[in-house]
Amino acid sequence: MVPHLTTALSGPLLELERRFLAASPQIEHWLRGQWLEHTPPFYSSVDLRNSGFKLAPVDTNLFPGGFNNLNPAFLPLCVQAAMSAIEKFCPEARSLLLIPENHTRNAFYLQNVAQIAAILTQTGLNVRIGSLIPDLQAPLTVDLPNGQNLLLEPLVRKGNRIGVAGFEPCAILLNNDLSAGIPAILQGLDEQFVLPPVHAGWAVRRKSNHFAAYDEVANTFAKEIGIDPWRINPAFSVCRSINFHERQGEECLAANVAAVLDIVREKYKEYGINETPYVVVKADAGTYGMGVMTVRDADEVIALNRKQRNKMSVVKEGLEVSEVIIQEGVHSFETVNEGVAEPVVYMIDRYVVGGFYRVH
Repeated sequence: MVPHLTTALSGPLLELERRFLAASPQIEHWLRGQWLEHTPPFYSSVDLRNSGFKLAPVDTNLFPGGFNNLNPAFLPLCVQAAMSAIEKFCPEARSLLLIPENHTRNAFYLQNVAQIAAILTQTGLNVRIGSLIPDLQAPLTVDLPNGQNLLLEPLVRKGNRIGVAGFEPCAILLNNDLSAGIPAILQGLDEQFVLPPVHAGWAVRRKSNHFAAYDEVANTFAKEIGIDPWRINPAFSVCRSINFHERQGEECLAANVAAVLDIVREKYKEYGINETPYVVVKADAGTYGMGVMTVRDADEVIALNRKQRNKMSVVKEGLEVSEVIIQEGVHSFETVNEGVAEPVVYMIDRYVVGGFYRVH
């Protein structure tokens, strides 16, 4: 159950691709064993970078937007995977509450919400959309560019359960990354399944913890098929006490940038790679491409101008950046219309259900 994803690549297979294809039965067996031991997220999307000599995830979103960008041919896969996911948590579920982000002016995002609702409805669920918009007092109908509309309803809490007027669901699906914190109305819901759990939001989650866990997985997987784990894993480091406005933590940042660049230079030398190493400095909590910069030399982070410091100091919902992850930049040799392209792969439960290219 894997969709056929059209890639931007042509020509002969590269060595890393050949290795994966040759080890395909072994890889599938390994993955099956992992799913027996671990529960995958309800849904997720992963940004990949493919340099030919290296294929690595650089970000994972546990509250994915962009389902509206998937090829309509993938819809049956999405429905089947969603059925599998729901059966694990609430086998007899008949109703589900979907809680999206608060921005009602982002038509593309709202089309994503409508597509998620459509997928869930086709699994046999009664789906309603409850909004965390603070001043929403009555149901709000939002018209979408594709001719559809979305009904957003105020959340109602009764004891340890939430729903909307006249509707108490078995499960709640969050499509809100909780960057602004975990609101009181979502705390202590011990009588309903909340997917993903609220501690997966940016109020708690850190990218560095995610990549530390991925580091273990990548090492185990690489050993299983006999490759260098670096080829599927970006090197990274962390600075825990940063204040870009006050220029605090610059020494930590410069030292960690230099350390990651040194690791990458050594690997490039080992593999005879003629590319310029770089790192990406990102807020350790946050999304939407905010609080991100590309660095090729440690000195660059000492000499940030005011505009650059302002850009790095806050992320979505005005959350102040105090921790950053310094991640190896992975070159992409995939292009679409001469623009650098990175594949974004979508998953529901343990199944790949589609993907598309994000073009820079």
